[in-house]
Amino acid sequence: MAFYLCFDLVLALALFLTGWGFVRSEGRAARFLTGYNRRDPADRVADEAAMCRAYGRRMLAMAATFLLGALLDAFWAPAGCAMAWAAFLAQLILLLRLRTRWEDGS
Repeated sequence: MAFYLCFDLVLALALFLTGWGFVRSEGRAARFLTGYNRRDPADRVADEAAMCRAYGRRMLAMAATFLLGALLDAFWAPAGCAMAWAAFLAQLILLLRLRTRWEDGS
């Protein structure tokens, strides 16, 4: 039980710090996005600050799912971790769809 609880809390902390960094970066965190800094400056998103804020908020939501998973792990050990991972994967797919739409301009 302690392993699942610690695992969820460490992932929640990592996602929280990453998401908070993106929200507070004012667009400077765009250089950490895969392949984004290799794009031609004319092809980049005009409002990088808004893009980083949106991505950061999604990462903060992912951190919240792992916090809820840790809370559930305190009572029902493997189920909380499994549910947190399922919710994380669904949110990751939604984040990737958002990124595709945002960077393609559609």
